[in-house]
Amino acid sequence: MVIGVPDFEVIAQEPGFFVVHKDPGLDFHDCDGRPGLCTLVRDRLGRRVFPVHRLDKATSGLLLLAESREWAGVLAGLFRERAVSKYYVALSDMAPHKKQGLIQGDMVRSRRGSWMLARTMERPARTRFLSWSVRPGLRLFVLKPMTGRTHQLRVAMKSLGAPVLGDVLYHPIVPEWPDRMYLHAHTLRFSLDGKDYAYACPPKSGAMFLEDATRSALEALGPLDALAWPRSAGSSSRM
Repeated sequence: MVIGVPDFEVIAQEPGFFVVHKDPGLDFHDCDGRPGLCTLVRDRLGRRVFPVHRLDKATSGLLLLAESREWAGVLAGLFRERAVSKYYVALSDMAPHKKQGLIQGDMVRSRRGSWMLARTMERPARTRFLSWSVRPGLRLFVLKPMTGRTHQLRVAMKSLGAPVLGDVLYHPIVPEWPDRMYLHAHTLRFSLDGKDYAYACPPKSGAMFLEDATRSALEALGPLDALAWPRSAGSSSRM
């Protein structure tokens, strides 16, 4: 579990929207009498905000929140048109079937509220990924979702044989669970009205995200939106 009370931080304020960092463990909406992200932002900033996209409760990282319904519609339209580039980082303690590539397939319901990746391609979820060894027993992944499905990245990692460390739905049972799920929304990039916007925020919590080896590996990559994706990373691969 995450130590302390999950919170948020304003990373940037632009005309029409905010960029915030959400801690792992913070619900997007109010739940069981506890305030969610939108309520916390409203109470702290003294203004109502409108959701544009979401992160799972256990996922940390960057989110856009609009200042009005009109702005929410504009920004949500960018996501629908796949005009927003999103880059996530994840850690796994298991070796993937391959080190880089494209994971794609239809997502279908499974048990206990989970999803699984099918071999059919009627409405496939698509995720590009690269990975590097951090140290024995720990691997760093950069994930670039090309679509936006529920649990898409978590299911993609499981399909690789390397589920996200700390993922209670998709990782095999371990003797002692880590302090968090190691999935983080690191970078957002898009253009609007002729202006480019780019935001990046490294993980702020999690012992294995913050250990020297992981931080050095992530820093060595430079800006995630400037990574060179090998041609093979765009090849078709059904998992």
